[in-house]
Amino acid sequence: MFTAAAEGLLHQARRIQDEELQKFCSRVVKLLQKEELGPDAVDALQRLFLIVSATKYKRKLEKTCVDLLQTTLCAPKCPEQLQLLCTAILRERSPSDDLNLSCDHVQNSRQLSLVASVLLAQGDKKEEVRSVGQRAFRVLESRQPEGPSLRHLLPVVSKVTHLAPHTLHEDQTNLLSKRLVDWLRYASVQQGVPHTSGGFFSAPRARQPGPVTEVDGAVATDFFTVLSTGQHFTEDQWLNVQAFSMLRAWLLHSSPRGPSSPDTDDKSELEGSTLSVLSATSTASHLLPPQERLREKAFEYCQRLIEQSTRRALRKGDSDLQKACLVEAVLLLDVLCRQDPSFLYRTLSCLKALHARLCGDPARVRALLPIAQFFLNHGEAAAVDSEAILQHLFTRIPCELFHSPMLAFEFVCFCRDSLPVFGRNLDILRRSFPNLFKLLAWNSPALTSEFVALLPSLVDSATAVEMLHTLLDLPCLTAALDLQLRNPSCLEASRDPQFQGLLQHLLRATASGTTERLAPLHQLLQPLASLTRVVQCAEAVPTLLQAFFSAVTQFADGALSNQLALLLLERSDSLYQVPQYEAHVHRVLSSQFLVLCARHPSLVVELAKELLEFVGSVSSVHSREAMLTAVVWAVGEYLSVSWDRRCTVEQINRFFEVLEALLFEVTQSRPSATLPKCPPRVITVLMTTLTKLASRSQDLIPRVSLFLSKMRSLAQNPAPSSDRCGEDAGAVCTRAAELLTLLKMPSVAQFVLTPSAEVSEPRYHRDTNTALPLALRTVSRLVEKEAGLLLG
Repeated sequence: MFTAAAEGLLHQARRIQDEELQKFCSRVVKLLQKEELGPDAVDALQRLFLIVSATKYKRKLEKTCVDLLQTTLCAPKCPEQLQLLCTAILRERSPSDDLNLSCDHVQNSRQLSLVASVLLAQGDKKEEVRSVGQRAFRVLESRQPEGPSLRHLLPVVSKVTHLAPHTLHEDQTNLLSKRLVDWLRYASVQQGVPHTSGGFFSAPRARQPGPVTEVDGAVATDFFTVLSTGQHFTEDQWLNVQAFSMLRAWLLHSSPRGPSSPDTDDKSELEGSTLSVLSATSTASHLLPPQERLREKAFEYCQRLIEQSTRRALRKGDSDLQKACLVEAVLLLDVLCRQDPSFLYRTLSCLKALHARLCGDPARVRALLPIAQFFLNHGEAAAVDSEAILQHLFTRIPCELFHSPMLAFEFVCFCRDSLPVFGRNLDILRRSFPNLFKLLAWNSPALTSEFVALLPSLVDSATAVEMLHTLLDLPCLTAALDLQLRNPSCLEASRDPQFQGLLQHLLRATASGTTERLAPLHQLLQPLASLTRVVQCAEAVPTLLQAFFSAVTQFADGALSNQLALLLLERSDSLYQVPQYEAHVHRVLSSQFLVLCARHPSLVVELAKELLEFVGSVSSVHSREAMLTAVVWAVGEYLSVSWDRRCTVEQINRFFEVLEALLFEVTQSRPSATLPKCPPRVITVLMTTLTKLASRSQDLIPRVSLFLSKMRSLAQNPAPSSDRCGEDAGAVCTRAAELLTLLKMPSVAQFVLTPSAEVSEPRYHRDTNTALPLALRTVSRLVEKEAGLLLG
């Protein structure tokens, strides 16, 4: 966060109007036109950079000012601080049409890197990427590997390689590969000479620099790497560090063959053969082509890093660097083995030993992810079973380290990105979803989109019901994890035997195939429901539920749909009480209940008993309005012989009686503080469903007609104490009148309210002789004519 002073400066910069900015630009122009650029020019450019970077939109600068910024940037004797400021200002205005920068004649690599950064920010409208790349390689060709200032050039080459690898010629690719070999393998193992400012103590007899050391303080006896330490580094040592940082990207972009190329496939068939062994051990390194020689040296570098990672670092910074380099080394080995399978057998023993060592070291657990990725990619080719490695990964890491945000993100990304290669190990991933959901419960804002992408692969028919329970209990899981981590006072209560089993189920590591009613646990954890982390998790659940149902409805059969529908009814009144959570979840559950019914209409007949029990409780109107509305609508829509031959008149009559009693109760009850008024949407859906059922069992028509007449009168003349008035009463009155009109012609009512399955066909709606609107217009005219005759 910014300090108060910084916030004040930003606000001032944003408030500057264009007229003031142009005056300030005129001042900048005068300062840059001086022969000597002093502190005033630095201060002015700093202020100008703050102004142009403080807003989201691009500020307009005078052309003279922009031209002078470019001239100053390219001036050979311009101080570096001024050049950096000019570069930053020009980059903030990218892309820009008034630039005339060119890198064609820039010789100094530091200046070239600054000019290139501006040009590469333009978006390649004038093939800037190609021109920058060609110039960078010309400068690279003209210098020796140990020449000064080449480290300013490598970031430019790396960026060009990433943006447009196809622009590089083969000889340029070979050149950089050769240079990378030199910098990676043959950097000096002596420390650099410190820069001195002259004086008595800078005499030639001063102490000479010693050798570089390892992270544990021992003198380095092998070649220099990024994990070698010292007081001062030489130029080639800095190049070694930069070369390692861009090595994986360079191998991926410059390799003429990738993991799926024909050459690689052919070569993989020879793994374990005499040819593979000979190519791995007896080929002279200096006789190899540049790309293969680079791979060989990269392999040696990675082995050296893995050896250095076993040393006990003296400083925390070096320890953190060890962990990062270990991860990068394993990722590099994966790339090398994909590009050249002859590295595979030399890598396997090393990574097996590394995995065994890391399993007992929680501080370096991040490196287990690339190791697992390696064995997923190469386990089958090397006849190595990766199941044990994955089992350990999914069982222990989420359970023990769910509170590490970076690890959680990397873990979920690993799962998502590795889906194509999981193969038969996908079952391990699916069984481990309770553990994975711990990462989601604790880090839900950051991981929601990743889990939306991952959920379709996690859910199957065997885990769908259990997973839905877990999703609905996700905020409760967040509270339990918080209890586990940092709330010892609440932990005492959780030792009650009544809650132990429920907590163990909620915190299980793998799918158990069973479900538990966690209502008692909800009460225990209720004090934690207002925690920010719990509320954030609750806000993510509706999105995750949508993703879950989008996936599960693709394969759910009738039996699974029935299970899920029953679960929705059951859980609609058994949710952890987080503010607004229940209402948001009900909205999703009600819509998904209708989706299940639409895909399997017989669900209504098969679950008739459970649906009757659900709608038979008047409390559902107030606590589960959305769910009740969906269930009532589904009954009216699908409780019909046209959808299921097993539907009987007795079932229709039974539902009619229950819904009629419910409608009577909610319309006659007087609203109070504890019992609010019934929403008009529920009333209109109940009236419509009763009318639909009556059209299918015509003995019920007189009862529903009488009830609708009363409802219309009640809506038109509400009681003085009733607050059902205005738009609400109008909606109820209109719907009652429409339904009464339809019931005056029962055959038409059945045609309109219970259409056949062919209604979904476009022809039914386009054909003027059979269309539903025609039928409605016809019955309206007939009813109006009948009413006119009665009045006459």
